Amino acid sequence: MKSLYTLLFILIINTICAQATSDYFEKIRDNEAALTAFFSQMPKGGDLHHHFSGSIYAEPLLEHAIQDDFYLNTETMDVSKEKPATGNWQQFSSLIKNGTIDSYKQKIMQKWSVKDYNFVDYPSDKLFFESFMKFEPAIQGNFGQGLLELKKRALSENISYIETQLSTIPTQINTNDLTKFNLRLRKLAVVKDENTILKSLDSLYNSLLKKGAEADAKNFNNNFVAPLHKDLKMDDSQFTMRYQNFVLRFMEPVDLFKNLVIAFISADTSPLMAGVNIVSPEDGETSMKDYWLHMVMFKYCHSKYPNVKYTMHAGELTLGLVQPEELTWHIGAAVYTAGANRIGHGVAMAYEKDSYNLLRYMAKKSIPIEINLVSNEFILKVKESRHPFTLYKEFGVPIVISTDDAGILRTNMTEQYVLLAKRYKDVSYADIKQFVYNSITYSFIKEEKVKKELKADLDRRFKTFEAYFPLQ
Repeated sequence: MKSLYTLLFILIINTICAQATSDYFEKIRDNEAALTAFFSQMPKGGDLHHHFSGSIYAEPLLEHAIQDDFYLNTETMDVSKEKPATGNWQQFSSLIKNGTIDSYKQKIMQKWSVKDYNFVDYPSDKLFFESFMKFEPAIQGNFGQGLLELKKRALSENISYIETQLSTIPTQINTNDLTKFNLRLRKLAVVKDENTILKSLDSLYNSLLKKGAEADAKNFNNNFVAPLHKDLKMDDSQFTMRYQNFVLRFMEPVDLFKNLVIAFISADTSPLMAGVNIVSPEDGETSMKDYWLHMVMFKYCHSKYPNVKYTMHAGELTLGLVQPEELTWHIGAAVYTAGANRIGHGVAMAYEKDSYNLLRYMAKKSIPIEINLVSNEFILKVKESRHPFTLYKEFGVPIVISTDDAGILRTNMTEQYVLLAKRYKDVSYADIKQFVYNSITYSFIKEEKVKKELKADLDRRFKTFEAYFPLQ
């Protein structure tokens, strides 16, 4: 009986603390500085929509390029380890000698991130997507430093889990003898002949296995990810990291499918590889032309590797970016055809054909939406009531809050929650707390023990956080 009273007392105290925290949150809702302090200290669970290269801030990347004396294209601000044959390239040591390094540092920061962007001189979406290739050479060979930077920042922000899209998987598989499938697959996609496409993919799949797809996946898992993760001690009592494989939308069908098969094999055979994704601008010419075909490819790979989870960038579009009819089906195809376990962005939901039933389906099947407020505002100019966040919430679709590319966007997880609280006044503290728990519940962590430990850790963190507010 005594223990029962003790448990009841603890429950009452926890309820009082949670209510006091909620009351304080409503009190400061319109005070951005107070919200920033509140969310900086609040436990945030996981960041599930996270690109490794886009999440590293430009400063350490630039420092690495200078230390290793890379070449800089003084017109485009691209960097290279070796001097390319064409273009105006100078080594950083030369820029230091002639005293121009500081002016170039400023220009580099403005091309590698949104720093000082004035929303006038250059298209925001173009600046964002072009930045990746400019600093990409500084990422290569620098994964360890980058992962440690991300972990350090996560700990300071009270983030306990990151599911990052780390790297494409290197492969030397030659597909020259398979290029005939490119035209064949595209012709079949035009008439939506899914059954024949699946048969063609079966032929491709068997060829890729014979060419060594499994060996490439194994090499990536065992000789790159696993030792890197272990040597850096990425997992500890305060933090956990897992990785997503991804493929690039702009590739020709055969090469994309080759990479997709290797990505699925990798995710199927390593506990560290949480799942698979597809990236690159959704409005790109090849992305748009082959979008439905890509969905069928995911469906096929799922039939071969049913235990592999995958999330998809889908509906990262808005009116004016593409023709209106192209806004009506991308999310639906990712959900119904590809069978995605989560959807990233989903900004075009309001334009989807039969969007209400699609939302109901996502809610019924517990298919979460990864909301990226800062990213959607910068790249697509979609924010506030134009953003479909309230649609997802109204229909009960599970919501997770994430950063996307915090380094390029010069943002963090705290800012996502500040914007959420300021813009959507019907979002309560209880809702926000649910979003945080969703980020662990709907993560692709394979080990149930790890997921349970992260949830228990969130319980402890929230008790500590909420215990502060009754004292106010």
